[in-house]
Amino acid sequence: MSKARIAVVVLTYNEEKHVERAIRSVQGFAWRVYVVDSGSTDATVRIAEENGARVLSNPFVNHAAQLNWAFAAISAETEWIFRLDADEIVSPELAAQIGQEIDGLDRAVTGIRVHRRIAFMGEPVRHGGVFPIRIVRMVRYGHGACEPRWMDEHLVHDGGTADFLQGEILDKNLNPLTWWIDKHNGYASREVIEIMKRRHAATSERTAPRSVLHALYAKTPLSLRSFLYFLYRFVFRLGFLDRGPARSFHVLQGFFYRFMVDAKVKEVQRRMEDTGCGPEEAIRDLFGIDVDFGTAP
Repeated sequence: MSKARIAVVVLTYNEEKHVERAIRSVQGFAWRVYVVDSGSTDATVRIAEENGARVLSNPFVNHAAQLNWAFAAISAETEWIFRLDADEIVSPELAAQIGQEIDGLDRAVTGIRVHRRIAFMGEPVRHGGVFPIRIVRMVRYGHGACEPRWMDEHLVHDGGTADFLQGEILDKNLNPLTWWIDKHNGYASREVIEIMKRRHAATSERTAPRSVLHALYAKTPLSLRSFLYFLYRFVFRLGFLDRGPARSFHVLQGFFYRFMVDAKVKEVQRRMEDTGCGPEEAIRDLFGIDVDFGTAP
């Protein structure tokens, strides 16, 4: 067990199926577990408290805002912050490695990458060039935060990075497919906000593409890019070799979701053209989300 004061932050909203599992998976290295709830109406809060978590409450705007609020709210005694989604599990191998090695890291290291994998409807996704991925999930207290994005937010930090590659985080949601579709409908709306923000916000408010591939995707016509991305993932990155539900994941997340995002972008553009309104007003009318892009240059 490490002597480091590692605070695990878990965001929740109606996660009674998952929250106990998530908390138990980090008990081998966590100093404290903070569950940051946004108004759950099920047993999430009770279960979290029964498993030793400290529950904080804050209205939800987006994941980035909620995480940064949590980072500011947790104890200043904290040395490291570990982000874990409520439907994720830290493998015993990864938990053990964190517990054994965190104390020996150089002070210049302020972020830690781990492997993350997803299981879709119970089946691990093994192909498609998507999983496992290496992602920063730990930052030193006071040296990291969540980038201010409406979708696909990552932790960022101000120093060196270390890799913990034994074991992994597994995203294994237990909800049915209808729940997944509803969730991704909301995700699509938030991703549209990011796209419109890049096009219309003041320069200082824009978020840049993460890589050359992301930049290329952003420049591809809306009518083609979801199909081309699906071909890349399903054929060239061998997604078709996955079995059953995992193969369906590539179709649903790699094509259906991407197509839905672009369809919503077109919907916002049509609303702007038909009414003469700005992107903020169109997004508010169509998605019920208040945004402020500032003044475009």
